[in-house]
Amino acid sequence: MTVSLIRTVLLYILLIVAVRLMGKRQVAEMEPAEFVVTMLLADLASVPMQDNGLPLLSGLVPIFTILGMELIVAVLTARFVPLRRVLCGRPSILIRNGSIDQRAMETSRVSAEELFQKLREKDVFDLRAVKYAILETDGELSVLPYPKYQSVTAGDLSLPGGKADLPFPLISGGMILPHNLKDAGYDKTWLDRELRSRGLRDKDVYLMTVDRAGTVLVIRKEKR
Repeated sequence: MTVSLIRTVLLYILLIVAVRLMGKRQVAEMEPAEFVVTMLLADLASVPMQDNGLPLLSGLVPIFTILGMELIVAVLTARFVPLRRVLCGRPSILIRNGSIDQRAMETSRVSAEELFQKLREKDVFDLRAVKYAILETDGELSVLPYPKYQSVTAGDLSLPGGKADLPFPLISGGMILPHNLKDAGYDKTWLDRELRSRGLRDKDVYLMTVDRAGTVLVIRKEKR
């Protein structure tokens, strides 16, 4: 019992040191390769924790090996950009000059709803306010609003009445979102009428939103 306790404490401390050596403070800041290494280290550490018949040194060797390789790769990726792009990928521009890059969205496997969620996390509720949105390699979204939208005050946004309206995504990737349609206070008849007035069908639309003021935003699917 005492031996198991000591082994567990030692391995726990070793894992904490290993993660600290990787130079990241939280999982959300890790690159994909670093996250995989962290999971692998935890898995390797669980073996000597559970098997007291395995010499502790035998359990530490693969952990130190993986950690050493990670530190070497970190140095190499810092010096050689092509290697970093292979292992960590590169940022993807999801919104360019105010227009959604649908091909980049598909490549990054980000849906229109997920994009809206990430924008809301950045306190951006109007897609038209965004000039550039870049998906970083760690999964974070960097947003550059147009200059006139960079202030969060209602006066600078030129909003009548001093209140901003939250847009509801009604169509995402050609699929109608009935719950959002209902929450926005509209029905399928209204939606069909709006689409017909633009000569569109739901499957022709990449993204369609409406706010409480009735302002409709429609982005067509790009032709391939």
